Amino acid sequence: MNTLEDRDWDSLLRRIKDGNCTPFLGAGACAGFIPLGSEIAQGWAQEHGYPLSDPWDLARVAQFLAIKRDPMFPKDEIVSCFRTVGLPDFDAPGEPHGVLADLPLPIYITTNYDDFMTQALRSRHRNPSRELCRWNSLVRDRPSVFDPGSSVEVSVANPVVFHLHGYTEVPESLVLTEDDYLDFLVSISRDLEIIPRRIEKALASTSLLFIGYRLADWNFRVLFRGLIGSLERSLGRIRVAVQLAPEPPDTGGITQEQVQQYLEDYLAQDDVRVYWGKASDFVQELWKHWEAFNEGN
Repeated sequence: MNTLEDRDWDSLLRRIKDGNCTPFLGAGACAGFIPLGSEIAQGWAQEHGYPLSDPWDLARVAQFLAIKRDPMFPKDEIVSCFRTVGLPDFDAPGEPHGVLADLPLPIYITTNYDDFMTQALRSRHRNPSRELCRWNSLVRDRPSVFDPGSSVEVSVANPVVFHLHGYTEVPESLVLTEDDYLDFLVSISRDLEIIPRRIEKALASTSLLFIGYRLADWNFRVLFRGLIGSLERSLGRIRVAVQLAPEPPDTGGITQEQVQQYLEDYLAQDDVRVYWGKASDFVQELWKHWEAFNEGN
């Protein structure tokens, strides 16, 4: 089930071929390999006596741990969770990172903490650089391929994977707690240089492809309204959000179709098309369209 029309696919494929598409990866791209945020939150809540009624909310439970212990405690715990995680099979049908790594794109953006996208690109004999957003003082002075004088030229052969919310090898970079999300938004609104110019240009002037998010997730809404919504409109280029079909409320006679229509209308304000389905389903369909597109051009 999806709502992309043929013209949407055609526009997206043309942008991919020209390198004018930027994938945006969320937690759903790692389904089956990394525990869900809600699962991690519930484990922490039970272990540490979380007192509120939403033990599935990772940002809020992490905030509780940061207050009860110290700000780095939940970040160190997340790092520990990731130490036992293995790599996906990037050649498996429908594995999102592998399919995206096969596309001729220079920039990939993720809010995930893992290195799956970087490893997938290396498996395709490309030479990726892994970058993080310098949103706080603890990571601000780290060297970057975007620094003046850097010898790295970002290209399809030398792509960049930009971690907007940090990655596990640098725990201080992680956007995890409620305070982190708020501080992150304040930082990027006050200091325009926190988002490198090349990344900002990709956000504002390419087709954005959101894979692995739910509209109800806080990180997606903060990301979309707080960051992308503050940039220039994307010059009429299509944006696509891959979403799992939402569950209708238990009461009120509201149907799933009504909920989906509301969410589509919500995103349509920002010229976003919605594909309803799993990330793996979407990338398989994307690859079929991509192969057919290349055969005909």
